[in-house]
Amino acid sequence: MGEANTQGAAPRGLPDSALRFIGFLSFFDRYGTAPMLLMLSAGTSLSFTQAVELIAAYALLYAVGQPFWGLVSDRFGRLTVLRGSLVGAMLGSIASVLFTDYLPLLLARSFTGLMFGAMYPTLLTLLGDTRKGIERARGLSDLQIYSSVGTTLATMAAGLLATFLDWRVVFILPAVGAVAALVSLRGVSEPARGHTKMQLRAAVRPANLLLYAIVFVEGALLMGLLTYIVPALQQSGVGVGLSGLLGCGFALGVILGARLMRRLVARFTRTWLIGIGGAVLCLSFVPSTFFPSPASFTFTALFLGAANAIMHSSMQGWATDIAPAARATTVSLFVFSLFFGASTLTYLTAGLAANADYAQIFGYGLWLGIALTFVATLAHARWRAANPV
Repeated sequence: MGEANTQGAAPRGLPDSALRFIGFLSFFDRYGTAPMLLMLSAGTSLSFTQAVELIAAYALLYAVGQPFWGLVSDRFGRLTVLRGSLVGAMLGSIASVLFTDYLPLLLARSFTGLMFGAMYPTLLTLLGDTRKGIERARGLSDLQIYSSVGTTLATMAAGLLATFLDWRVVFILPAVGAVAALVSLRGVSEPARGHTKMQLRAAVRPANLLLYAIVFVEGALLMGLLTYIVPALQQSGVGVGLSGLLGCGFALGVILGARLMRRLVARFTRTWLIGIGGAVLCLSFVPSTFFPSPASFTFTALFLGAANAIMHSSMQGWATDIAPAARATTVSLFVFSLFFGASTLTYLTAGLAANADYAQIFGYGLWLGIALTFVATLAHARWRAANPV
């Protein structure tokens, strides 16, 4: 992509605060259900396993919609997708508070996941369109900080709101946030782009497909297993309020890791950063696998957050570079793979979670993490060698 396109893709009045808030909002809704699984099951006709399946279905539709959103974004524009998804998210969130039976609530949460799924990859695409090099890496880190704040508040507040008020409050808050985000985008014009064609072929080359396979496994570990931190804490005897607070170790890890990443990115190549982040990811699962306890689960949350900030932000940077002519489609397929991996692992481990066998779940994470780190680091090194700057 030429210099004129990069400069022409400037936000043109789109405030950074709006982008950060939308990132915050999408992650608040994404992680708001897990901390209130027990309360949701008790307050509805759902079993615990069915409540877990709500999260898995949300993540599945979040993922499945990614290719569609990417193609639409490349064809019709980033802000068109943002506005449309915010309207849909508002409607889906409102529908989520109207039902207590399994099937209608499952459909409402699935639709809401489909809508919220458009937001974060669109933000990543905007960063890829408008920033380069270290500035892009730092922008990705900043966006991760705000999304981690959304994760933090969801983890801390969702269980308490469901316990002392009503589980519906957790679902209605994102609807209010979607309205606020729409207001913040009022009057903002679409950023200029160098092309308006759907570039599917450029997004499904062999190198891209390998990246999607890698991030599928990464999503299973980072996003899928994160779902179980708060329930594991609660099942081990920690109260609702304290489990939410300890679960926020993930967000603290993201924030600390993002600040560390600002220094690492100037000293190490992306290949090294993927390897370093992978090592942190593997380390995160060790105590919960061999010595399960509230302290171990808190450690896992903290180091999962750090791995997210170091490894996953590096993977995001790779996704924005690998096919510039089809950046939105590529990023959307990347995020599809991430959350499809999360949804798949959540479905596969729902039975173990219902039996509170969290040590075995995190044990799977440890061995998969070792394989992921090796494959991802080697794959990026080979891609970098074939695509020098």
